[in-house]
Amino acid sequence: MTVLMVVVALLGGLVALPTVAGADPVSTHPLLTTEVLRQRLANPLQREGRTVVDLRSFTIDLKTDSDFATSFYRLLSNGLQRPATPPVLDLSYALVQGDFDLQKLGQREPLYGETLAPLLSPEGLSQLKRDRQRLSQLSRLSQSLLIQAEGTPQDIYLFRGPLLAVQTHFEGSVLAGETYVLGQILAQGARFDQELYLAGARFNREVNLVGADFRGRVQAKSAIFFAPARFDQGFFRQGANFQGAEFKANANFSGSQLAGDLNFSRVQWQGTADFARTLWQGTAFFLRDRFDQALFFTEARFEAPLILRQARFGAPVNLRNVLLGPEADFGDALFQPAAYLNVAGMEFSVEQTRILGTPGRIGRAFSVPQLAGNETLLRNLERNFRQLEQISDANRIAYTTERLRLKDWQRQLIGADLNQAPKAALIKAGFKETQAEALIAYRQEKPLLSVDDILNVKGIDLAAYVKVRDHVLVRRQGNLGGRVTLALRWVLLESLIVLSHYGTSFGLIFGVGLVAIPLFAGMFWFVDRYRRRLPTPILPPLGEGLWLGGGGGMLLILGLSNLLRAADYPQFTLLSLGLLIFPVPLLLIALLLKQGRFHDHLHDSYLVEDGSMRQLRLLIARLPVIPKYYFFRDRYTPILLDRRWNWLNYLDFSLNNWLKFGFNDIRLRDHNVPGLVTALVWYQWGLGLIYTALLLWTLSRTIPGLNLLLYF
Repeated sequence: MTVLMVVVALLGGLVALPTVAGADPVSTHPLLTTEVLRQRLANPLQREGRTVVDLRSFTIDLKTDSDFATSFYRLLSNGLQRPATPPVLDLSYALVQGDFDLQKLGQREPLYGETLAPLLSPEGLSQLKRDRQRLSQLSRLSQSLLIQAEGTPQDIYLFRGPLLAVQTHFEGSVLAGETYVLGQILAQGARFDQELYLAGARFNREVNLVGADFRGRVQAKSAIFFAPARFDQGFFRQGANFQGAEFKANANFSGSQLAGDLNFSRVQWQGTADFARTLWQGTAFFLRDRFDQALFFTEARFEAPLILRQARFGAPVNLRNVLLGPEADFGDALFQPAAYLNVAGMEFSVEQTRILGTPGRIGRAFSVPQLAGNETLLRNLERNFRQLEQISDANRIAYTTERLRLKDWQRQLIGADLNQAPKAALIKAGFKETQAEALIAYRQEKPLLSVDDILNVKGIDLAAYVKVRDHVLVRRQGNLGGRVTLALRWVLLESLIVLSHYGTSFGLIFGVGLVAIPLFAGMFWFVDRYRRRLPTPILPPLGEGLWLGGGGGMLLILGLSNLLRAADYPQFTLLSLGLLIFPVPLLLIALLLKQGRFHDHLHDSYLVEDGSMRQLRLLIARLPVIPKYYFFRDRYTPILLDRRWNWLNYLDFSLNNWLKFGFNDIRLRDHNVPGLVTALVWYQWGLGLIYTALLLWTLSRTIPGLNLLLYF
């Protein structure tokens, strides 16, 4: 019997405890009367050194037909304004019936004058000056249109004290439009059945609405938040309008559920904008927003379109593990140099989702840290842009994919094995000495199965993981032969990337050709015209060399400018091109000069031309040496060395060999020619054959019609 009584008493105590507002029956909220209000104002509480007007857990009847409403606003307004230090108004766990108007609890202050200066922050004062100017212009405009006399001085509403409304249930609208709120707003878990109207309000201190339930529409058009604003874990059931608002500090909407008409257009986010883990059931409009700091949509889910058209990004946009809805629009968005879209782990359906953006620019904005786990994403992004016929953006995604593949292969070749690498190798990979020691101790007990396992090692945090993840691996695959094969594939892919952006940049590959053609022309001119100095000199004329140097130099400068403009890593492109052009030819020329030349027809040019016709020719099937059949030999005659324009023949010959295209069919004669000269000509012809194939492949990937024919 005693036990039963204890249980009943405990249950009765639990029922008496206050729970979330709105879930409690009205009987748990005693009605606030005028006498009780006067008593609470006359005897405020003291909490942490602040005076508090305690109206918690009351039912406050502010309906229009209520006699109490007028007394409530009059008495409470006088009580909040009278002290020099405004008290805290605590409405936590209360049930507010009818509209709650914060303006009526504030004090009217003249818009002009210096009375507000001690109350506002420097940013608030700056905004006040802008408001004064705007209202003055509106006043003059209204007077000119309505032909009114000079009006009375304009006032503003000033709410000075902090407001606590933790788990408060507002059955009516909450009105705070065009109000300067100087104190902190703390309304965690509050429930708003009707509209929350904050249009034009200025919040000087933190606004905390964590876990609030907005069952009516949130209207915060042109509101300004000078301190951090927290709306995280909230429920926006009927939409929200933050059009033209300004967040001077961080804004947090993480974990919220947003439905209805969601208008965040023309908002200025000067701090971090956090929308991580949000659920968007309505269209998210961020038209012409400005994001000065990072924007987080991490693990967000969009069931409706995401519109970021004409937005300006000054920092990275985090879209990791986002699930997109039918559309994501980044059209005409402006990305500053430090801004990009981190889309690692992002998911969307190629058949049902469209990702839109400015052609030629949006493809460069996507960033993925590693290939593992993102291959499907990159393939879907490429298909998305090919379906939209944005070929340059699709090619950019393909280029990004191959760069990540190259990084992965490089890690497999030279990365440090976390399970076997010694301490020195781990430090070289990027670990600190203490971290390397902790890792060695950890792997002695349990081997690491993936690179992510290093986060389980004491002393290794996320920053260290990001630093070393591209330089370490868990287990090296394959034997020595497999590694050699992988190394050759790495060299080939590296060459394709630095010389042509993996077949996606015609400007880059064309610049490579413009650099190579005059360099080989100069080598051929030197080999052909410089025979010997002793005993009888056979030297080229100085004027011919100047003409060749001038003409070839112009092509070289044009090619270098094109290359430097198009290449992402111009130093590596020039290094790769230099390794292809200079070592072998210079070695052949050095050997040729060392051994000398002693053969018949020493005074004749090594080059001959087909004199039967002069025309532009596509010479893909042409070999660099004339055929041996006497009938064809009769058509070829040595080029004329006594003509002022002879230097053009060497450019034409180099053009024929490299690009398989030229003005005349100029070739190397097949008799009385040193083998080293023939080897030099065949070397350029072989490089030219590879270059032509790469050029045609690049053209096929950059011409939309041909590209679609190849891939679909």
